Amino acid sequence: MIHVYPAHERFESNHGWLQSYFSFSFAEYFDRKNMHFGPLRVFNDDIIAPQHGFGAHPHQEMEIVTVVLKGQLEHRDNLGNHRIISFGEVQRMTAGTGIVHSEMNPSTTEEVNLLQLWFLPETYGLTPSYEQVSYDVENMKNRLLPIVSKKQAGEQVAYIHQDITMYLSDLENNKQLTFHQQQGRRMYVFVIEGELVLNDDTVLQRRDAARITDVTRLHITANIDSRFMLIDLP
Repeated sequence: MIHVYPAHERFESNHGWLQSYFSFSFAEYFDRKNMHFGPLRVFNDDIIAPQHGFGAHPHQEMEIVTVVLKGQLEHRDNLGNHRIISFGEVQRMTAGTGIVHSEMNPSTTEEVNLLQLWFLPETYGLTPSYEQVSYDVENMKNRLLPIVSKKQAGEQVAYIHQDITMYLSDLENNKQLTFHQQQGRRMYVFVIEGELVLNDDTVLQRRDAARITDVTRLHITANIDSRFMLIDLP
């Protein structure tokens, strides 16, 4: 089954300096029927104004992944990490037993647009940790590039304490990719830019998402040059 969640149906939260679109229940948005998809608990599309952001705040028992699409994000935490994240990098933070961090837009002129995803961990009570890795954007062209994974972790793939793999792809117009999935697992597809067709009959436009179950072969075709994320989930 392929269930489409159009971009305009996401919950929109606007605080002036922060414009967010929530795909699952989060903050002031609560829908008990839309709490998670497998271990994927949060999928937020955030735009933060220059010189603004989230001051120091705590997290526990969550795997938090941040992908910057445009601009830069400055991260600090109580483990001593201080990093700048931009497109071509991915951040994984294990909140575990407790971590405190801040996320700020250091630019004086440019907004930062980021995707932040929270996953329930396989095991609770983990030691808090932080990882930031770079990946080669050129390797996204017409292929699925893993950037976060438990099974495929490496120099350019961040490790996560959950049985998921997150892919990014830049798919050119009329090109097609096929993802083979194990029976009983899920897939989540999010269109960052462009327009995709799934299995020849399901159209996803910019910022649309699809939650996919009971599908073992997914054909992904680009109607125009497109950038998207695919997550393999238990």
